Amino acid sequence: MNLLSSFAAGMLLTTAICSAVYFTDGTQKASSKTVKVNPSEAEMKSKLETKGYIVQTKDEYDKAAADAKAAAEKKTVPADSKTTAKPVTKVVINVSDGMTSIDVGRALVQAGIIKDAFTFSKDIEKKNLMNKLRPGVFVVDSSMTYDQVISTIFK
Repeated sequence: MNLLSSFAAGMLLTTAICSAVYFTDGTQKASSKTVKVNPSEAEMKSKLETKGYIVQTKDEYDKAAADAKAAAEKKTVPADSKTTAKPVTKVVINVSDGMTSIDVGRALVQAGIIKDAFTFSKDIEKKNLMNKLRPGVFVVDSSMTYDQVISTIFK
């Protein structure tokens, strides 16, 4: 029975020490922290702006959105207008060993970049560019001029 009494006294002493540490430690932490719960609107705005955010009221945001929408509508061209943009076709031409200017011309005609492969070949001969054709991969598009296409492929 003496053993059981010693064990109970030890448990009581341990509980008393732990509760004293718990309650005194928590009191000090609570007093050392001062947290402002409700900062003012100006304080919140200045903190956000120093962090790099843009702060607007709902009215300012709505006005900016409406202005942006109006500006976008001014730039939009009606579908029935004669100034509709022509789609640009981008073509990758793979020139391999043994290809001639007529072969390149056929590939460009098939891609819709030029109208006639024979005329293209004759223009290459007139400009004396037959020997400038080298193997490689070349990118041309339909927005390029005729001379830009030639200078891209025949370097």
